[in-house]
Amino acid sequence: MARGTQVSVTLENKPGQLAKVAGALARAKVNIRAISVVDAAEVGVVRMVTSSNVRAAAALKKAGMSVVRQPVIIAELPNEVGALAAAARKLAAAKINVEYIYGSAARAGEPSTIVIGVSDIARAARVKLP
Repeated sequence: MARGTQVSVTLENKPGQLAKVAGALARAKVNIRAISVVDAAEVGVVRMVTSSNVRAAAALKKAGMSVVRQPVIIAELPNEVGALAAAARKLAAAKINVEYIYGSAARAGEPSTIVIGVSDIARAARVKLP
């Protein structure tokens, strides 16, 4: 699996916040490859992998957001039944805890991209997936 970096921002949980993020990235010509939005009572956390995390971070900071860049594992899995189960078994066998996962599904016949936050990124990067 490949190491990568995600960009995260914490937003107020109110209308228009995701539009602010997406608009800032669009103006910077940054494509979102995978995204996750998790809400809590008063805030939401947006995690994403983009076509340029450097430009994404700069655009989001310019828009007044606090940006965190974090290492993650980025993997492409076959878009077929059981692919995630096989990947999860391999991570478990290597004693790697999956802290969170999100992704972007593909069309049939094309691989899906998954982003994995793990307990040990160095060990996870050595795990071979099908």
